[in-house]
Amino acid sequence: MKQFTKFDDIQVTYIGGGSQGWAWGLMSDLALEGSISGTVKLYDINYEAAYQNELIGNRLNEHGDVVGKWRYEAVKNLEDALKGADFVIISILPGTFNEMMSDVHLPEKYGIYQSVGDTVGPGGFIRALRTIPMFVDIGEHIREYAPNAWIINYTNPMSLCTRALYETFPDIKAIGCCHEVFGTQKLLASMLEDMHGLTKVNRHDIEVNVLGINHFTWIDQASYKGTDLFPLYKEFVDKYYEQGFEGSEEGHWMNNHFASAERVKFDLFRRFGLIAAAGDRHLAEFMPSNWYLENPKKIRNWKFGLTPVEWRINNKKQLVEKSKRLLNGQESFEIKSTGEEGVKMIKSLLGLEKLITNVNLPNKGQMIDMPLHSVVETNAILSYDEVRPVLAGKLPTSINNLVIRHIHNQETILKSAISRDKDLAFQAFLQDPLVSGLNPDQSSELFNQMIRNTQEYLLV
Repeated sequence: MKQFTKFDDIQVTYIGGGSQGWAWGLMSDLALEGSISGTVKLYDINYEAAYQNELIGNRLNEHGDVVGKWRYEAVKNLEDALKGADFVIISILPGTFNEMMSDVHLPEKYGIYQSVGDTVGPGGFIRALRTIPMFVDIGEHIREYAPNAWIINYTNPMSLCTRALYETFPDIKAIGCCHEVFGTQKLLASMLEDMHGLTKVNRHDIEVNVLGINHFTWIDQASYKGTDLFPLYKEFVDKYYEQGFEGSEEGHWMNNHFASAERVKFDLFRRFGLIAAAGDRHLAEFMPSNWYLENPKKIRNWKFGLTPVEWRINNKKQLVEKSKRLLNGQESFEIKSTGEEGVKMIKSLLGLEKLITNVNLPNKGQMIDMPLHSVVETNAILSYDEVRPVLAGKLPTSINNLVIRHIHNQETILKSAISRDKDLAFQAFLQDPLVSGLNPDQSSELFNQMIRNTQEYLLV
């Protein structure tokens, strides 16, 4: 990364720059940060969407409450987008909603329900096969045109996207970022209010040690102002185990596809003694289907929901319409903090502040008893041009066995995608816990149907 004497000429490249979600969030966070400014190059396979975001982003400089001044520029090819980049943000949809429809809903014909379908399970598996070739291509371009840039990836499946970047370009400076642990810190803050009447506890004041892999993270230490939170969390779980906990939003999980009553999280704590640090929708998919995802009735009893792709399609239509309103002036861009840490990470890597947060990185020993080079999620210290993982320790054997099964499966998926080995891909497919309830013939039939439905994106 180049030496900075001032921070008004930074170049950020956004791959997926036509987004009406994450890209708008980044624009908002950058607008609220006055210590850095520069250019954001927006690259997307849908150039028109990126160009619309160029217009929306540049208009932000007209707002009186904008302190971060950035110039947005839509770019038609990845090479030009990457040249000169100091930071590269990746947030893409691998494929279309047609492929996602197959990922999430085709397995339902075989009795397999998925609450998200983007990380593990048959949906996460096929999405990975589709995504890895894209990230190999991105990694090759970064190696050629921006080898010293820092890469911040938000795309799922997070572990395998990050792993593919390092497999392609071992010297890449890439981190995978996910907000699921933030949600658990917020839950612990809500616990302090509910159990002890403490108000306005900020999640940043909840110190945690994070271990695991993305969307299957665990906390073995949690404290607030020097007080161990585990004894209180046990009381909290006992209090709300049956009914779940939603704070002031009781019943919200029934009409919000992303909400839950935390019952899966509470159940895993009772079974294993550590705090599961992801949302219930993600956690459930790492376990055998008869635990939480056996059928819609059981899912409802655990008080979380399935996220239908039809909802995502309708939501996308609404965002496209919103983009039109923003462009023609019928609606004003709302500038507010997203709670994401991308901008904080950029500031830290520029040397403006130090940040300790959870990130996804290849294992260099920060997680004991886990394969080296596999991507794990632990805390890390971000400072000038450096991300240094914190020694997280190791998980209890019972949890470690659950996590390492998925790590080995992810490594097999990576090898199968890169080597174009369909048989190896099927071996990994068979070993996923959600698929394990099918006999081999059913698994083969489902696998081949899902492969056909995403064939144009695959190397296999």
